[in-house]
Amino acid sequence: MTTVNHVLAAVSSIKNAQCLLFTTMHELEAGVINSLRSALPCPVLPVGPCIPYMTLEDQHSKSNGEVTTSPGDCFTWLDSQPVNSVLYVSLGSFLSVSASQLDEIALGLASSGVRFLWILREKSSRVRELVGDTDRGMIMAWCDQLKVLCHPSVGGFLTHCGMNSTLEAVFAGVPMLALPLFFDQPIHGRLIVEDWKVGLALREWADKDGLIGSQDIARAVKRLMACDEADAKAIRRRALEWKEVCGRAVEKGGSSYDNLSSLMQMVCASR
Repeated sequence: MTTVNHVLAAVSSIKNAQCLLFTTMHELEAGVINSLRSALPCPVLPVGPCIPYMTLEDQHSKSNGEVTTSPGDCFTWLDSQPVNSVLYVSLGSFLSVSASQLDEIALGLASSGVRFLWILREKSSRVRELVGDTDRGMIMAWCDQLKVLCHPSVGGFLTHCGMNSTLEAVFAGVPMLALPLFFDQPIHGRLIVEDWKVGLALREWADKDGLIGSQDIARAVKRLMACDEADAKAIRRRALEWKEVCGRAVEKGGSSYDNLSSLMQMVCASR
């Protein structure tokens, strides 16, 4: 069965559902949620952001408020960087950009002069060669992404616009440089740039073949990370506003908290 067939099968089964859950929160996609509620007979409950934000509190309590690190841990490096100065780069683990686009990203980051933390599972030796020997950047195979995004030195996120990454960035209040690849990612990219207005669309700089050159990447990175330009300030301000909205949604009395409580009541009542 193809991906499209899976989607169609899932949609057609909604009429038999007792409840429809979403990993987003009502405030982020109120128009869609309200439309679904008016069209469907079952409760529509957005209970997100469904990300591991509770682990942030666990880590804080276990370390008595101090961040624990280990040799090679990126947090030791992040702690030494200025506030909002680091661009976090992660383009997902399932699908990634082409080899030529990866090269352009590496060259663009190198010429931008911006500090970066890049999570890259494959072709890291090639990227290290292109970026060169620099103390401005760090390349790793894995990190605790939400914890990184919540670090005060991280001021931007070059992302493939996967759902989890998008929700984590919104929760952390980090502006995004959107580079969606496939499936639902272009939709998330439009939400980031056009609806929530918390990022820039990197595809705007693509040539006729869809390739984004290194110099355009460098310009986009510097534009997002600029501390003194009006549009960058506006994006950062809106990102922080959405961060506050996310925080309120998961607190007692918030939209997601109440929806999750409603779900638990439904489950208990059906037993």
